[in-house]
Amino acid sequence: MIFVTGGTGLIGAQLLGELRARQLPVRALYRGDTPPALAPAGVEWVAGDLLDPLLLASAITPEVTHVFHCAGLVSYAPQDEENLLQVNVEGTANVVDVCLARPGVRLGYVSSVAALGQPAAVPAAGPLMLDETATWDLGGSHSAYATSKYLAELEVWRGAAEGLQAVIINPSVVLGGGNWHRSSTRLLRYAYEQHHFYTRGVLNFVDVRDVVAHFLRLMLELPAGPTERYILNGGAYPLGNFLAQVAQALGRRPPTTAVPNWAAEVIWRLERARALLTGARPLITRDTARAGRQVIHYDTRKVQKATSLEFIPLADTIAWAAQQLAANLATLPTVIA
Repeated sequence: MIFVTGGTGLIGAQLLGELRARQLPVRALYRGDTPPALAPAGVEWVAGDLLDPLLLASAITPEVTHVFHCAGLVSYAPQDEENLLQVNVEGTANVVDVCLARPGVRLGYVSSVAALGQPAAVPAAGPLMLDETATWDLGGSHSAYATSKYLAELEVWRGAAEGLQAVIINPSVVLGGGNWHRSSTRLLRYAYEQHHFYTRGVLNFVDVRDVVAHFLRLMLELPAGPTERYILNGGAYPLGNFLAQVAQALGRRPPTTAVPNWAAEVIWRLERARALLTGARPLITRDTARAGRQVIHYDTRKVQKATSLEFIPLADTIAWAAQQLAANLATLPTVIA
């Protein structure tokens, strides 16, 4: 039996489909009143929350051999700082504790490249190159999201120190045709809604199909060994070019105006003030305004050596994700022209 958290998310939903395609018995955690309607047949759904350790203990039964911990909160809104620590850190600690009580269970944890930190020496010119040996700068400036993923990783390493077999994957921005009101799929929604503006910067992307393929190879097909982390990344691309390609694939008008850095700094401060006064979520935050200003490249040689798998080109990912979204046009909200 395989247990999956976050089965309704972008990575979790793709993972469930692949697991059931292999005809493996799967149990998955979901939040809400009813299990998701659009899900692979044969999944045993469990209603609950990561913050309920007793529920997790009842779900991760002795017949469970592998736990894929995909659940997590992705947010850069100041209002979510406490929730980020609860869901990402406390929730992961609960999963680790239950796995430790089940000898022989192997844990796979979906972290993020945000948890890698940055090297102490920043090159004067050219991009940063980061690999799995990058260390977290405790004195550096980090988003609440990045901090929560770093601290969650520490919980997995704690479990490893106590004998837990674990695999950690660190994907970059994950792309797929999931719920575009959540997580990275909102980038596709931004292009679809034909906004005029975009911020300058370079972001790293990876296809959700690649994330799942590498995850499954590491967890199910390769022999267990010491706990390792693996970067998953398809490449770095200018945000403007990415949005233009998405808009073209969706048959929409691409954004045309790059927002200067100084203007982005003004906008996120105004948005923060508006959020404080009204309680609404800011449309842009300090972290999203500054995303991609420092060009970072992620070295994927470690995972490719381990799995012998390649990464799907971005153009193919965009075409596939656009097709997935177009198939659900009837359920999409009114377009903002």
